[in-house]
Amino acid sequence: MIIPLAHRANQAQEYYFSIKLAEVRKLQAAGHDVINIGIGNPDMMPSEATVATLSETARLPTAHGYQSYKGIPALRQGIADYYAHTYGVTLDPEAELLPMIGSKEAITHLSLTFLNEGDEVMVPELGYPAYRAVSQMVGANVVEYTLLEHQGWQPDWQQMADQLTERTRIIWLNYPHMPTGAPATQRLFEEAVRFAQDHKVLLCHDNPYSLVLNKKAPISLLSIDGAKEVAVELNSMSKSHNMAGWRVGWLAGAKPYIDAVLTIKSNVDSGMFLALQQAAATALQNSDEWHAERNAVYQGRLEAAYSFLDTLGCTYARDQEGMFLWAKLPDSIPSAEALVDDLLYNKHIFIAPGLIFGPKGNRYIRVSLCMPKERIEQAVNRLLL
Repeated sequence: MIIPLAHRANQAQEYYFSIKLAEVRKLQAAGHDVINIGIGNPDMMPSEATVATLSETARLPTAHGYQSYKGIPALRQGIADYYAHTYGVTLDPEAELLPMIGSKEAITHLSLTFLNEGDEVMVPELGYPAYRAVSQMVGANVVEYTLLEHQGWQPDWQQMADQLTERTRIIWLNYPHMPTGAPATQRLFEEAVRFAQDHKVLLCHDNPYSLVLNKKAPISLLSIDGAKEVAVELNSMSKSHNMAGWRVGWLAGAKPYIDAVLTIKSNVDSGMFLALQQAAATALQNSDEWHAERNAVYQGRLEAAYSFLDTLGCTYARDQEGMFLWAKLPDSIPSAEALVDDLLYNKHIFIAPGLIFGPKGNRYIRVSLCMPKERIEQAVNRLLL
């Protein structure tokens, strides 16, 4: 006998990369050398000081007990200092910051905190799949808002206003945008905050890519006047500090929002391992030169990725930010899904099809820069065989 599943388990689908990476492992087990330029899994190391702090703290006899749900003061102060230096944003480390076990946890806690069954959530029709999946799991209705290439993958605020109803509670925003790489701009954020104020909805901005191959000074949504009244911002150390597996992120916003989310979070986990928190506080002090060196490595990979896409005959914008390249397929290739399978099984190269980020992605692919330049060049050579 099998006990029936809850409705949310039937609604949710296994994450695409979970399925595809199982196929990759099967090919590798059979002896094939698969070049994985599909997933955004940073392959470079955190700073040496970060790893040293982790090791030193883990050796302390007092480091292994339960920790505060709000995180240690040193981590919250480190995040506040980082925001002041990086974005010019002042945050109260005691009241306006809540460390999270990665951005996915923050997405879940925000949804549990602010959404009732039947409420509506606006998500970009090309975007991180977790926005949609978590909204559906908590019983909310997902409403897509359009992002179009000829508009620079920016929201159409008038169209969004027409889609709003009295049940709309949350709008998910993500710039620099994944998967398209569209940059964040001051004007975009000003329009977003004004829209949220006018329509009394919570703006949830996901901001993990602002330090990776950024073409200008990074921007936080919270730098906009009035943003804290209507918005919260998620951020993460996964991409910017090479700490994806560490699962360290945070939620930033006004005290009432932070306190409300803490009520949910305190019933779900028991805080983050002390050594992780101390190491994260150290990582947040990485110098501007450290970040520049990381971006220099990504820049070299970017040039190799351009060659990969050129060989496929794709078109793409060169002003993209973040650790991916988003590209449109030539007419000669029937679909992204077909291309992905062809490359995986015939060339042993894995890339991501755009359709996993929304239906309009069927004619697009996403290439990751989380692989040494030499391996991306090797993928180019395989295409030419």
